[in-house]
Amino acid sequence: MSSYPPSSPAQPTTLRQRLAGLRGPAVPPRPLDARALAALAANPGCGRRALLDGAGVDKNALATALGSPAAFGQSQFAIVRGNSFEAKVKGDGGAELLRLVHAHLDPAAEPPGAGAHVPDLTAAGPEGRAARTALALREATAARAWTLLDHPMLALEVAGSPAYLEPDAVVVHPDGRWTVVEIKSFPMIDGSADAAKVGAAARQAAVYVLALEKTAGKLAGAEVGHTVLLVCPKDFSNLPTASPVDIRRERSVTRRQLDRLTRVEELAAALPEGLSFDPATRTTEELVEAVSAVDAAYAPECLAACELAFHCRDRARTAGAVTALGRSVRGELGALTTVEEALTAAAGAGCAEDPTAAALHRAARLRAEALESAAGVVA
Repeated sequence: MSSYPPSSPAQPTTLRQRLAGLRGPAVPPRPLDARALAALAANPGCGRRALLDGAGVDKNALATALGSPAAFGQSQFAIVRGNSFEAKVKGDGGAELLRLVHAHLDPAAEPPGAGAHVPDLTAAGPEGRAARTALALREATAARAWTLLDHPMLALEVAGSPAYLEPDAVVVHPDGRWTVVEIKSFPMIDGSADAAKVGAAARQAAVYVLALEKTAGKLAGAEVGHTVLLVCPKDFSNLPTASPVDIRRERSVTRRQLDRLTRVEELAAALPEGLSFDPATRTTEELVEAVSAVDAAYAPECLAACELAFHCRDRARTAGAVTALGRSVRGELGALTTVEEALTAAAGAGCAEDPTAAALHRAARLRAEALESAAGVVA
């Protein structure tokens, strides 16, 4: 009889351990920000991005290791300019920022004075900073006075994992209302800014509002405003100006899309043991195999929002997937998921009972007749 004690049963792997194994045990998780969450919510069917973001994988390093590095991001000059403008807006204890909030969003309230409160939000780690922010919001709401929270830390659960978000500022009004402030370095000319950039800022602000609502729901008298304040340079100067932005639509869309996201634990459970996205410990071939193990939902819009977009585009083109042609084309083609299937249907060799195939065949026939008629006219 063996003198060794019986072996204990294997302990179940927790989700945190599983995600750490996916990104590499020695690799710290890359935190999600509002920009990433806005992009994630815009493409909720992409399990690949949901898993990689949920696990905190550095997608830029992964894309580089796959041979398809990302080709977007802010220039260093733009970052420095943005930081300089934000410091100017928040100077003197946030006096100018509070003045803009009062003038545009709460003119009936008593104007903020020189003694407006700016609490210290310093704490250890994102969890500590989020707890300190929640405490500051509670104190400011109870005090019923103008309060500026500079770079607070907010927590929001996304696909089963916590995400820590850092807006530029949150202002607490004397009536207990909380307002998100977005400070951007693009200009506001004659009272209006670039619509695409304003839309992107609104989607990011919607994520902050959703996170704030979680905290406000636990405090009596607290209310999160659905109108955020966008602060930009006026015309071509460095003087700040502001414009209210109603984000109710963006908030509703983002909430709905985040709720639809596949939970990270379900995606991780479907992967084989030992799979990893760590470029430091895996070869390019192993990384390609690991990435391919998670389904993606590529669309051309991903090129402006995801570091893996070029890799996913190459794979979609190689497979002849119609997703490479855009969401609108994909939606019109219905059950026809590849370019080859679409061309076959247009040639009349598709399923006669499929209305999409019949419509493609008719469109191809009309196009051929039009080209033949045009050639006859030219001749």
